Amino acid sequence: MNTPIHQLGRFNHNEIWIKREDLLPFSFGGNKARKAELFWEEIRNGGYDCVVTYGTSISNHCRVIGNLCASRGLPCYIISPAEKSAPTYNSAMTALFGARTTAVPLQAVHDTIENKIRELEKSGNKPYFIEGGGHGNLGTEAYVRCYREIKEFETEHKIHFDYIFLASGTGTTQAGLVCGQLADGAKRQVIGVSIARENPGGREVVLDSVRSYLHAVGRRIPEKRIQEAVVFIDDYIDGGYGSDNVKIRETIEWVLKEYGIPLDATYTGKSFYGMTEYIRRLCVRDRDILFLHTGGTPLFFDALKNAKEG
Repeated sequence: MNTPIHQLGRFNHNEIWIKREDLLPFSFGGNKARKAELFWEEIRNGGYDCVVTYGTSISNHCRVIGNLCASRGLPCYIISPAEKSAPTYNSAMTALFGARTTAVPLQAVHDTIENKIRELEKSGNKPYFIEGGGHGNLGTEAYVRCYREIKEFETEHKIHFDYIFLASGTGTTQAGLVCGQLADGAKRQVIGVSIARENPGGREVVLDSVRSYLHAVGRRIPEKRIQEAVVFIDDYIDGGYGSDNVKIRETIEWVLKEYGIPLDATYTGKSFYGMTEYIRRLCVRDRDILFLHTGGTPLFFDALKNAKEG
């Protein structure tokens, strides 16, 4: 599952590197594809015959899980909030995969999920439920493994990343990197750039995921160390999930023109912009900085389409 890491170049007297999770070889890659591999192991080993999950029409998670189910011949049921159901390239592909999406008001999502699971069980099925965004210890484990890949790269190339930046949404991608760092003891900062949630609640979601995973694997880490390791910044959410602004769109255009790498307005464009602003604002200098590209390539085309229409 190793994904490449390469240099982008200098930025404000720092060396910027990027880990291309978007190049994972399934359904446009991304962090949801890395997590899906572990979900599939559990689905297969547990004899489950269908999948129920949750997400918006923007969701990379729903696209990847829909594709996973289609490739394995499993029915996929997606419960989606009607408030976030505008058509996107992700939702078009989810429909192509034959996933059965039910859109309901946000307040009805939980009960609808429970009802769907009961309905399937009464019909003799064995449904496997995946939380929205792949939240949970399996999602965290996927990025503990990714952290080990980063460490292997550092050892091989005799480099040390002082910072790792990433888009932080449901929290388990950041939690996995943090848990890897806590086990490793390396002196670095893993900085989650929030794409929707505000503090203190957003940071608490990541903290809960870190604690849950550490408890599950039987590793005891002092709470003080956990608190110090979880850096979650909410300065760039700009209206919440799926929103963007001119600065984010300019960042997407710049990165594409300069490096040939597509970012999107919901996740990676927002977090890349947040990284550059953090570096400027805190006067970070003479550091090796890694940006984790968490995928979402189909959403790049939504951003491009919206820019042309705007």
